[in-house]
Amino acid sequence: MGLQITPSLLNADFAHLADEAARIPSADWLHMDVMDNHFVPNLTLGLPVIESLSRSAAQPIDAHLMIADPDRWAPAYAEAGAGSITFHVEAAAAPVRLAREIRAQGARASMALKPATPIDPYVDLLPELDMVLVMTVEPGFGGQKFLDLCLPKIRRTRELIAASGADVWLQVDGGVSLETIERCAEAGADVFVAGSAVFGADDPSAMVEALRTSAFAACGH
Repeated sequence: MGLQITPSLLNADFAHLADEAARIPSADWLHMDVMDNHFVPNLTLGLPVIESLSRSAAQPIDAHLMIADPDRWAPAYAEAGAGSITFHVEAAAAPVRLAREIRAQGARASMALKPATPIDPYVDLLPELDMVLVMTVEPGFGGQKFLDLCLPKIRRTRELIAASGADVWLQVDGGVSLETIERCAEAGADVFVAGSAVFGADDPSAMVEALRTSAFAACGH
């Protein structure tokens, strides 16, 4: 698996999501932020939108569930067509069981950590996961400034993944741009969520490629 760019549609035009997805053919995934106004103070989209977009978009959907009670709701997003489902460990009652349920539905299971949540207590979960998401802003709103204080946690997560021997991707989400992606890649991330940087560009697809090029350069490729 090489470096992957997963644009966040949180910064896209919600009235034309299929058209917005078509503007970024170079994207590896479509990152969909599901917020419930409980776990985070914002309300976005849910199952019907993801089910509809999964039928029309060329790229697979990466659903990031910023919701309370993901144990109850997350498996339904796999049924709705999401190829990867991320739950927040801070909200999950039984993360191992949840990860196994997501995988049983045929989707990739991912665990997210808010900026203040350390990775070390969850190292034993790594074999149950396909991806770990390190949030580099407080979840809930797009367009926030990248938090450099998260870089040591990205490095630590990469070290623990390597030591575990598990095939786990390391995703970063929050303030990812041409100014910050190299730092993330150098720290060990290999999947990058970018929202405003992509959809605020004149040519979103070209920006996806520019981000990919910067990440590769930081890794010495």
